[in-house]
Amino acid sequence: MKKILIIEDDVLLRKYIEEYLVGYDYEVQIVTDFNNVKEETLKASADLVLLDINLPKFDGFYFLKAIRNKLTVPVIIVSARSSEGEQIRGMNMGADDYVTKRFNMGILVAKINAVLRRTNTDKNNSIKINDIMLICESMQLKANNKIIELSKNEYKLLKIFMSNYNKVVSREELLEELWDDTVFVDDNTLTVNITRLKKRLDQVGVKESIITKRGIGYVFT
Repeated sequence: MKKILIIEDDVLLRKYIEEYLVGYDYEVQIVTDFNNVKEETLKASADLVLLDINLPKFDGFYFLKAIRNKLTVPVIIVSARSSEGEQIRGMNMGADDYVTKRFNMGILVAKINAVLRRTNTDKNNSIKINDIMLICESMQLKANNKIIELSKNEYKLLKIFMSNYNKVVSREELLEELWDDTVFVDDNTLTVNITRLKKRLDQVGVKESIITKRGIGYVFT
């Protein structure tokens, strides 16, 4: 049974979400002490976190950063902040999806299922091309006898590229794979993430491996 950790200060809403998820055979744990969110998240060993942004003491972005520094657990933001800027910020900080209030519970469950499917698939695979290995379970890159940790987005991008070795991957495909959306994400956000990945590859001696196909997308070679 998969465990969902809910970090939400609206008592009625979190109770509603809890009851709905239990009905879908999820185990649910709720954070109630907002002075110790990081500690409770680390102890929970959850399979997925539902994180509100408007929280007491610190906002959810603070906790998202703290979670990402320690854990690879998937995080879905559930927030009343619906602007494109807030959604882009959440995704860039490592959220796996962003759901705006008021939302349909069926859609939320579908998004939870989709994120967990991707996570479970990722954990069971490693991808190797020549001397380059992507270790999916730990989100690490190994090359030239060096191992480095990747961020969530760096890992997702490299996994797509290595799975499509020597093939053109369009910007639209990358946007959809990373954020399940090609509409609200600013195109520059993808460019920034690609640049970061190139720098990470440079650190392990894999240089000029991501080639830009202007107006089309990218090739990993």
